Amino acid sequence: MSRKVVILFGSKADVDFAEPLRRTLKEFGIGFDQRIASAHKTPEKVLKILGEYEKGKDELVYITIAGRSNALSGLVDANTKYPVVACPPYSEFAGIDIYSSLRMPSGVAPLVVLDPESAALAAAKMLALGDEKLSKKIAEYRRRVKEKVEEDDRVLWK
Repeated sequence: MSRKVVILFGSKADVDFAEPLRRTLKEFGIGFDQRIASAHKTPEKVLKILGEYEKGKDELVYITIAGRSNALSGLVDANTKYPVVACPPYSEFAGIDIYSSLRMPSGVAPLVVLDPESAALAAAKMLALGDEKLSKKIAEYRRRVKEKVEEDDRVLWK
């Protein structure tokens, strides 16, 4: 059984936003698939993609990236047994459309993480629950983050 992340984009316009996410997943050694399907324009395709992954034996985390009205995250979460992390891009509407990610109906519970690198970290932590090797990589990542803060403070304090 392998562990992987499935990144679902609402449109091609969202793909560049995910570069830090992909980079972080690669750093952790986590494989990922990338697909484009819109909850509004191609809901049948979203469900078909989910059906393909539901049949497999992999441990998955979905990360959904959809701008504007983020119906994708709710649709995916409502139709999978796997965790879903919603990572909507910041919009030209002063971020007000974030409410479409935050206000889900009862029984639908995607986690919302706005920063793509942090969304990858959240997915890695979920997958690490049964993976000691991945847990160690996450601990090393956390150590580097803390060291960077300390170094930045030393430089500033001089």
